[in-house]
Amino acid sequence: MKKVKTKILLTLLIVILAGIYYYVTLPAINIHATGFWGFLIAVVVIILGLYALRKKFSSAAEVKQSKVMKVGITVILAIVVVFGIGAVLSSPIVNAKKYRDLLTIEERDFTEDIQPVDFNQIPLLDKDSASLLGNRKMGSMVDMVSQFEVSDLYSQINYNGKPVRVTPLVYASPIKWLTNQSEGIPAYIMIDMATQDTSLMKLDQPIKYSGAEYLNRNIYRHLRFNFPTYIFDQLSFEIDDEGVPYWICPVKKFEIGLFGGQTVGRVVLCNAQTGECEDYALEDCPEWIDRANSADLLVQLYNYHGTLINGYINSIFGQKGCLKSTDGYNYLAMDDDVWVYTGVTSVSGDRSNVGFVLMNQRTRETRYYKVNGAEEHSAMESAEGQVQNLGYTSTFPILLNISSEPTYFMALKDGAGLVKKYAMVNIQKYQNVAIGDTVAQCEQAYVKLLSSSGIAQENGGEMQKLSGNIERIAQSVIDGNSHFYLVLTGSELIFDIPVQDFLQVVTLQEGDHVTIEYVPGETVCTVLSLE
Repeated sequence: MKKVKTKILLTLLIVILAGIYYYVTLPAINIHATGFWGFLIAVVVIILGLYALRKKFSSAAEVKQSKVMKVGITVILAIVVVFGIGAVLSSPIVNAKKYRDLLTIEERDFTEDIQPVDFNQIPLLDKDSASLLGNRKMGSMVDMVSQFEVSDLYSQINYNGKPVRVTPLVYASPIKWLTNQSEGIPAYIMIDMATQDTSLMKLDQPIKYSGAEYLNRNIYRHLRFNFPTYIFDQLSFEIDDEGVPYWICPVKKFEIGLFGGQTVGRVVLCNAQTGECEDYALEDCPEWIDRANSADLLVQLYNYHGTLINGYINSIFGQKGCLKSTDGYNYLAMDDDVWVYTGVTSVSGDRSNVGFVLMNQRTRETRYYKVNGAEEHSAMESAEGQVQNLGYTSTFPILLNISSEPTYFMALKDGAGLVKKYAMVNIQKYQNVAIGDTVAQCEQAYVKLLSSSGIAQENGGEMQKLSGNIERIAQSVIDGNSHFYLVLTGSELIFDIPVQDFLQVVTLQEGDHVTIEYVPGETVCTVLSLE
């Protein structure tokens, strides 16, 4: 009877210890999850440890000679062997073609797909600059700053047609969690990437589920208990069209063997306020979701395609036809989705690009554009060279269509991380760099540079000429600089003429005859010359 009670107690102890390990590490109960195999080994080790304590052997030698110990060690070795074999059989070494085909790539035309962009929709900030603005905003909220901090997530999404970054607040410390967790997290930060406006969005119903929680409301634990077999990829924080906060939880799918060919097959939406979860196949997830596929995953999938195009052996030795993404990426808002942009270069690292790819973070659609030119870091150095006396550093560029020319656009930051100027660099002739204090000034300088260097004419630019009498003239001050706006008789076009570039504009009046060379724009036209 005593032995039976002892066995029951040991069994309960094993279950308790295994449960604690599971509660802390949260492995998916799935043979494709590496954590699951570690969990199996941990359970066997717990059983063997308790068995050894129960027997109270007089020497370590007797423990090693025990049949139970031998079986346990054999099980552990078997798990390790199966794991190792599974890892090898899932690797690109024996599955190069399958890895190459994980991503379907469509070659497209740059000028057809990438339309001239509205500068109100260009993300001017990178994550580091957004973090500075978010922390500054939080520091001004005296009623919250002592209890909460800003998370470093800063997910970039499209919200009502605008590129924004959103991130939740988190508890400032475990003690602050203890005193505030019953009420939850009251707000999140939203930063407009075009205007740099930063808002603290207070919620009627607080965020109760997040990574800042320690117990069952921890978002990872909440997901694990609701979906014990799902293997989750990087979680992102987003808001729907009404501003309701959600956790976007991509579910990994392994296409090759046990551990290989990771993609995203499903997406779980978790309401950050209520914890309610909705499970969708990737192709069925709501359109307001922007980050079902992480940028790192998309870049990795492209690199599989580019490097394994002619097999694994070739990717290591001959490297014929092998391409890879450049070192870095950025985000582009297009078609009401967020697309990951990265350049494509040869594996030899020759500091030039053969093209670039855009990868949709919601659908995984991938488009390739064949555009030869400078690699992004070369363009960044070229832009920094224009302001080397100021010591500004460049953000990683995004790709724009300016006068039908593929153009790198980047912000230039000072030592404190604040954006001070903007730069545009021609991809194909990266020595052509334009700098401006505002985006509008930068574009005007760049268009003039294209015209003066002959690039616009060579490549079918849209420069036009118009003569007429001034019907209306108005003055405005933008970012401390004076601008005159002209409308000519018989034309609906509006011409923006900066005083600093065309001083003679201050002498003009309604009725005066002028001749203007310009590049058409969506709202106003960029003036190249004024007579």
